Formats: sequence, structure tokens, C-alpha cells
Amino acid sequence: MSKTSLLERDDSESNSQDDESKSISESDFHLTEVNLSFSPGLVGPISLLVIGIITAHCMVILLNCANHLSQRLQKTFVNYGEAMMYSLESCPNAWLRTHSVWGRYTVSFLLIVTQLGFCSVYFMFMADNLQQLVEEAPVTSNTCQPRKMLVLTPILDVRFYMLTILPFLVLLVFIQNLKVLSVFSTLANITTLGSMVLIFEYIMQEIPDPSNLPLMASWENFLLFFGTAVFTFEGVGMVLPLKNQMKHPQQFAFVLYLGMTLVTILFICLGSFGYMRFGSNTQASITLNLPNCWLYQLVKLMYSIGIFFTYALQFHVPAEIIIPFVVSQVSESWTLFADLSVRTALVCLTCFSAILIPRLDLVISLVSSVSSSALALIIPPLLELITFYPEDMSCVTIAKDIMISIVGLLGCIFGTYQALYELIQPINRSTANSTDVYSPHYLFLF
Repeated sequence: MSKTSLLERDDSESNSQDDESKSISESDFHLTEVNLSFSPGLVGPISLLVIGIITAHCMVILLNCANHLSQRLQKTFVNYGEAMMYSLESCPNAWLRTHSVWGRYTVSFLLIVTQLGFCSVYFMFMADNLQQLVEEAPVTSNTCQPRKMLVLTPILDVRFYMLTILPFLVLLVFIQNLKVLSVFSTLANITTLGSMVLIFEYIMQEIPDPSNLPLMASWENFLLFFGTAVFTFEGVGMVLPLKNQMKHPQQFAFVLYLGMTLVTILFICLGSFGYMRFGSNTQASITLNLPNCWLYQLVKLMYSIGIFFTYALQFHVPAEIIIPFVVSQVSESWTLFADLSVRTALVCLTCFSAILIPRLDLVISLVSSVSSSALALIIPPLLELITFYPEDMSCVTIAKDIMISIVGLLGCIFGTYQALYELIQPINRSTANSTDVYSPHYLFLF
């Protein structure tokens, strides 16, 4: 994932077309859990396809609005927050014009919450896989047979593994050179691709008869699925910065559609085959379902390494928003200290959030329902209405934008409620990552 100036910078380096495609595939579409069995059978893949199409359309909406505003204001580049602010400055409502700056503040706040939420999820994923790697090492074999239920007493709580990872991530985010981070992005690409190939190779073996699987789950599970699916595609905050980085920005729409198409196909296939393979025994991350042999333990390690490096790139977004403000409040001699202190504090915040709520599946759904839905589905259609309404928009476009925003708002409200409800339910910590905790039809795929 290569991210350069994310919110405020207008100038950036030129990248090759291959780098552009790589940036899109990694930055905009998180290689993170996809929950298809919240709504299993046919409903999950179909719903994921629909959400992917709507999300891609909202990204294009944001692009069109930003282009229109930059031409109107004669600016070379406007980011997501600025687009919201400038659009409100020219809207017919006097109160909105007066408070237009709050549009930028709102978008920035949602970006911070979303990206730090992603970072907390990464903590949980790495800790879960590291715990399984370490504690099953004595019984790991060379023969890759289907995983059996091992009755092992945890040696250390998963929170210990989170604290173990913490200092290494603190050191990682101290790296501010984006060229160096792009090298880490390449490493993450390689490890992720290799892991994905091996995961596909395993789940395609001996798939049971899927006729016994339900076609759909309860509405409560679908609400959790909605948040997870939005999490999968949520990358709208990176659309404008990535376009600004491209050597040929006019080709961005093609790269965007190509990236969305490939990612959607990938997750639908992985989710569908994974659920058919493991059914109700699916864990919160499919890597936890892999056989207890050294080959697939290596897959978990490779994936964890890829996520480790990806953490710094996701972290870059809130850092670009928060650090300049903090640094502006101190004298020049304290600039470096303030910068490093904020980075350390933010990493610790994501770690402690993961420690407080070590539920990988529910945290994904909660973060996505609260903030990602607003960024990806609610705000872009409203932005289009505000930006183009004075220019005689068609009734079809107005109705479409209102409908998408309503869907996003309903998903935000009910998805947040359901995730919070599940979080307060007592669970057995030993099964906290299992999909059997509160539904027999879960599938989170990495």
C-alpha cells in the first residue's frame, strides 16, 4: 500500500502505471476479513457484490465532485474534507454556508476513527495468529491434515501478544519517509499474495456438499455482515490523494474500476468457497482454520508480516491529520518530540482498544457501521446533491443519491446497534474468535 500526502499535500511524486494499480488494490480495498456467512448461501455473495458496486459508484461520485470544485475554485487538488467544506460554502442554505468548516472537521474525524479502528483490527489479527503459532508449535506436524479441535490450555492471554507487538509497531510508525514505506508495501504485497494462493489451494480441496448450508441467516447477522462488507471496500478517503499521486490522473477511473472488480471477485470467491469448506466451524479469521502443519503455520506468519507492514500505511492517514495540528502548537525545538510522542500515543491507543475489546469480528462490524458507512455511502451522495443541485440535476440522480444515503444511514444505525448488543453479551473467552460464539453462520475471510 503506498500512500503519500493524504489530506493536505498538493504536490507528489510521479508513479508508473503499475505502481498506480498496486496502490489502488492495496490502499483502497483492505485485505481484511470479509464476512459472508453473516448472510450465508446466496445472500452473502449477492449482497457483497451489490455493496461493492454501490461503494465504487460513491467513489466515482467523490471524484466528480472534487474535479468540479477544483475547476470552479481553480485549485490543482482538493481532498475529501476540503471538497465537503467548499461544497457547503456554495450551497443555498445560509446556516450550512456559515458552518461549512464543520464539513471538513466531520470528514477528518471520521477518517481518524476509521483508520485507527483498522489499526486496532490489525492488532487483533496479528495477536490471534501469533498466539496460535506459538501455543500450537509443540503439536504442529509435517502432515497437513484438516484441523482438529485441539484442547489446549492457553499459555498466555492474547492480550500479552498484543503488548509484545506494540513496541515493534511504535518503531515502525516512526518511519516517515514514504519511499521507505513503499518498500514495506511491496513486502506486504508479496507475503499477502503468497498466503492467498496457499489459502485458496487448501479451501478448494474436498469441499463438502453445500446443499446442507442455509441460503440466508437472520436479519441480526445480516446487519453485522453489512458493516463487515463496507469495511472490506472502504477506501473512499484515499481516492482523491491517490489520484493526485498518479502520473496520468485521467486514467484513474479505469484503475479504480479494475481494482474494485478484481477485489470484489476475489472476496466473493474466497468467502463462498471458505464457507462451503468450513461451514459453522469457521473462525473469525480464516487463517485460524488452516491445518496445524508447518506449511500453513508459515502462511499465518506471512500474512501477519504483511499486516504488520500494512499497519504503518493505514496509520499514516490519522497521523497526517493530527500531527500537523499538534506540531503547530509547540515551538520549533519541540517539533520532533511532539511528532514522535503523538505517533507513540496513537499506536498505544489502537493497542489498548484491541485489548479492551478483543473481538475481531465485532470490532470490524462496529468500526465500519459507525464511521466507514458515513464516509463510503452517506456523505458522497449528499456531496453530489450539494455540489450539482444548482446546475439542474435530473430527478433520477437526486432519487438515486437519496436512496444510497438512506441505505447507508440505516446500515449505520442498525449495524452499530447490533454490534454493540453483541459486544455486551457474555462470552467464553476461549471461543472469542470462533464464529460459533453468537451465530452458527459466520465467515470472516482474510
